[in-house]
Amino acid sequence: MSNEKQSGKMWSGRFREPLDSEFEQWQRSIVFDWRLLPQEVAASKAHASALYAAHILTKSETTELRAALDAIAADHASAAGQELVRNHPSAEDIHHFVELSLAKRIGSLGLKLHTGRSRNEQIATDLRLYVRAQIDLVAAELAAWASALVAQAHAAGESVMPSYTHMQRAEPVLVAHWLLAYVEMILRDAARLRDCAARLNYCPLGSGAVAGATLALDRSIAARELGFTAPTANSIDATSDRDFILEYLHALTFVGLHLSRFAEEITLFATAEFNFVTLPEAFSTGSSAMPQKKNPDLTELIRAKVGRIHGAAQAVTLQLKGLPLAYNKDMQETQEPAFAVDFVPRMLTLVARFTTALQFNREPMNLAAQSGYLNAMAAATYLVHKGVPFRTAHEKIGNAVRYALGKGVELNQLTLDELHTFGPEFAEDFFSAVTLQATLDCHNVVGGTARERVRQALAAAPERIARIAPFHAAEAVHAGA
Repeated sequence: MSNEKQSGKMWSGRFREPLDSEFEQWQRSIVFDWRLLPQEVAASKAHASALYAAHILTKSETTELRAALDAIAADHASAAGQELVRNHPSAEDIHHFVELSLAKRIGSLGLKLHTGRSRNEQIATDLRLYVRAQIDLVAAELAAWASALVAQAHAAGESVMPSYTHMQRAEPVLVAHWLLAYVEMILRDAARLRDCAARLNYCPLGSGAVAGATLALDRSIAARELGFTAPTANSIDATSDRDFILEYLHALTFVGLHLSRFAEEITLFATAEFNFVTLPEAFSTGSSAMPQKKNPDLTELIRAKVGRIHGAAQAVTLQLKGLPLAYNKDMQETQEPAFAVDFVPRMLTLVARFTTALQFNREPMNLAAQSGYLNAMAAATYLVHKGVPFRTAHEKIGNAVRYALGKGVELNQLTLDELHTFGPEFAEDFFSAVTLQATLDCHNVVGGTARERVRQALAAAPERIARIAPFHAAEAVHAGA
């Protein structure tokens, strides 16, 4: 059977038999890698520049190719245009689509672009560009969420809430201190993404199929044009490396985990049992059966989404496990998990708006922070300042708490005579040492909930957030190289 049966294929020369029609459709990646059209166009333009420098293309050919590539990108930028790419009747993948489109637009010159390159290096480059762009989007939205948390922290002023360990009330903290805890998580998330961007920011173009290009290409040309730090150092590794996808997905897993923890706390705090926050109606729904309900749909969905992110990371882990060098078709399966988490930037946009719209119920939070002996640690510290060893102070205050429980009163409601039954060290100044303000301010260390420390943390937060807000992967890498 003649190889005309395979007409239009990028690899048809050596084959005589046609592909099984069902297998042909099943193995096509255009149904998901259509998303890479902008990256494929950018990488193809950069390759054209390298071919021109190598005297494979003339100046006019290079200009024509680059203009045609831009036109292809423009023609398919809309949702309708993207559907045309996705549903192309014969393209195997995004590389094939662009080649077919070029040939249709400018004839045989379009076929000349593939000189000196392989689809193995193309997909490795496209995916790096895609992940780098997604990192930029996620980092910007993380910064927006952090800013929303800081704004709420400013608005909270000196409002107080209980902190919890083991889901039991522990010590009073400023609401602002609790909100800033999530800012710290966000800053770590952004740092992980920046680290991922730094490691992926090397250009595979010029690596060929596995051993390197067969033409003397100046690989730095494409690397510079695409904003990469430098060309990759080893062609075998470059064409088979998908570590950056896995690292990206793991970094997003942390983002999801922190979103989920926030969502879980807000969901709890919005219950009638807590009544610490009022859910914004714009992000809540009702019940079809119970007229009184206002359900926390946004936080519940966020809490669930982390499973999808973590699942994508686990899928790529298993896809890469045990793969021999270099490129294997298995690697096609790493793309869909990377695309499957493209909802993260939008989710962060929503949670930032939700955070801005949250209403904190200060009175219930304040009352909760002043009941349940949350000043017991401050009371023990008072005794320490009186020269009592901490373990002894701990026992004395524990006994006082047990006594107060029996009376149904708080520690600061015991009389001085009652306190003297637990130790002679108690004096009139005990009562000022266990007020709500004193209990907060005794945590006067860097990172503590003392009011002045929180004011300092709030003042420092915008500058720390600004380091991620304008984040661009290539610039960050160059700055840190």
